[in-house]
Formats: sequence, structure tokens, C-alpha cells
Amino acid sequence: MKLLFLGDVMGRAGRAAVTENLPRLRAEWALDFVVVNGENATSGAGLSAAHAKTLLDAGADCLTLGDHAFDQKDMLSFIAQEPRIIRPLNFAKDAPGKGARLFNAPGGRKVLVVQVLGQVFMKRPFADPFSAIDTVLRTHPLGGLANATLVDMHCEATSEKMAMGHWCDGRASTVVGTHTHVPTGDAQILPGGTAFQSDAGMCGDYNSVIGMDKAEPMRRFITGMPKSRFTPAAGAATLSGLYVETDDRTGKATRVRMIRQGGRLEQAAP
Repeated sequence: MKLLFLGDVMGRAGRAAVTENLPRLRAEWALDFVVVNGENATSGAGLSAAHAKTLLDAGADCLTLGDHAFDQKDMLSFIAQEPRIIRPLNFAKDAPGKGARLFNAPGGRKVLVVQVLGQVFMKRPFADPFSAIDTVLRTHPLGGLANATLVDMHCEATSEKMAMGHWCDGRASTVVGTHTHVPTGDAQILPGGTAFQSDAGMCGDYNSVIGMDKAEPMRRFITGMPKSRFTPAAGAATLSGLYVETDDRTGKATRVRMIRQGGRLEQAAP
């Protein structure tokens, strides 16, 4: 199976990068399943129902969220009626929506998508992501109920992301990190057959401070004083993510490649 994961969509520029490029990439690369992290797609904070529909219409099969999952209040009701949106598994016990779901893929195949939030350096005390995901992976064995499994590990610390990759090694097709908006250069297939990258980066304008217009973040770092709100950078965006090919029988990864399309970080196709 050919899978594509796209990192955190950042504001209008990120949405434009997805809508302008994803339909073409689905066709050119013959993609079977696409997951997009959309938690910063609306003004850099959360995902609105309207923008969720935009990303889904562009060709995403599933949208994941993150610690800003419900910053846009209409997502509280919209996620309950749109099964293609996944919120973090360990967000809160009474949060609407699901943290894991089995999706249909071409040829009768099944893809399990799971998202968890890390604990290290995060502003809120989320529940243990390791025990939460262990339960899901035990009930959806790779190569059994799921032909492929993708885990979105949304957290700050690279060490915690790496630990999750090894925790899921051999039990998931892909573990990919999100949240920091900075792509890492460690895409690899772990010993047990799981494709891993510490952070997919963002779909946004890299002439920025993690997707935000540079002026206000720099002012705060230099003077320690805020002057205005953060606003997403609006220049040409780069589509950043991870491309993975899997074995349909075992669900394990056979190929992995970092993706950079358009903007400042473009590279060749996988």
C-alpha cells in the first residue's frame, strides 16, 4: 500500500499548499491512503468545520488533530458527525470524537489511524500515551484486522517520539511525529518493520517562525514583551510529510521517504 502523511497544516498558506498539490500527488504517485494533520489549519490554532471540509475535498482520507483539537469551537460538534477526523486518543475521557479508527482503502484493505499526545514539555497533563496506544494495537493486529497502521505522535520532545516509534515497532506500519513544525532528517525503517520520522514538519510558509509571521515572535524573544497576536505567515508554503510503502500481507514498511513539495524546501518525488 502507498501511504502519504502530511504534517501540521499551518493557516491559509498551508491549506493552499494542500489544495493545490494533493490532488496531483494522489494521481501521480497512485496513493492508496492519505492522512493530513490539520490542527493548525484555521488561523494557526485549531481546525474549523469549513476548513476540515476543504482538506477532505482536496483528497485527504483522514484528518488528525492535536493539543489544539478544539480551539475552533465548531469542531466540538462537527467531529461527532465526521468520522474522517481523528482527535488524540488520550485527550480527555469525555472529549467528542474518536482517537483511533479503521478506514476502508482500495481493494478491500483496511487502514488503522491512531493519534496520541505526548506528555513531555506539553502545557496540559495528558494521560499516558503508551498504555493508550498499546490497547489499540493489541486489538487491531498489524496484518490481521489492519493491512496498515499509521500512528501520529503529537508531542514536543523528540525523545518521546522516538520512544513511541520503538514501542510500536513491528506493530504499526508508520509512526510519525507532529507538533514542532520543523522537519527532522531521520526517516528510517526500524528493525521490526515500522517506518519512522521524528517530525514530519509543517505544510506552511518556512520563511517564518514555525509557521508564524516572523515579526511578533522575534519581538517577544528579543524584548520579552508582546505587541500583537501571532498570525500565520502567508508566503509560499511547502508541503511536508512522509511517504511510506507497505507490504499488504504483513503491514510492515518496505520503503520510506521524506516529502517536500513547493515553497522553500522542495525536493524530488519519492
